[in-house]
Amino acid sequence: TDEIIIKETDNIEIIKERILEIRGQRVMLDKDLAELYGVETKRLNEAVKRNINRFPDDFMFVLTDEEWLRLRSQIATSNISTESLKSQNATSKRGGNRYRPFAFTEYGIAMLSSVLHSETAIQVNINIMRAFISIRHAVAAMLSADLRYEQLSHKIDQLNAYVEEILHDQNDINAQQEQTNNEIAIQI
Repeated sequence: TDEIIIKETDNIEIIKERILEIRGQRVMLDKDLAELYGVETKRLNEAVKRNINRFPDDFMFVLTDEEWLRLRSQIATSNISTESLKSQNATSKRGGNRYRPFAFTEYGIAMLSSVLHSETAIQVNINIMRAFISIRHAVAAMLSADLRYEQLSHKIDQLNAYVEEILHDQNDINAQQEQTNNEIAIQI
């Protein structure tokens, strides 16, 4: 199964789809990481809890009830089936979630490779890091394009103002010329 998991996670696009933005940070949820690593979410979280000192707040955090509720509503409104949602979210006998998921930042995901010692974990982490880098490059390209757009927009605004000024001056010249022509016509 290790080979199958590695082949599935070679597609960085699949990984990029699982990267979310929460609290202004790009993160992946424990359930998505567990799936990529080919382990149960419970086992992944147990390994993290055994090594909790390796995961400070900027590496991993637990979603608040509000964040989890908002995330679940976003998932529910996407094209994911209800049956898929049931399998992704652990529920208690009372119908609620047993836990709020861990969200791992890029640093936390890198740290996971030291907690999970399998070859699969190493390969998956490499591809996850590539996905984060790919997203970072895409964002940088978008910011660069936005900056160029703003610069061009500013130049267009300056040109429009200049053209308006020239047209205004031309209208003044035309008015003066017309007045001069009228004065000459009156004198004749």
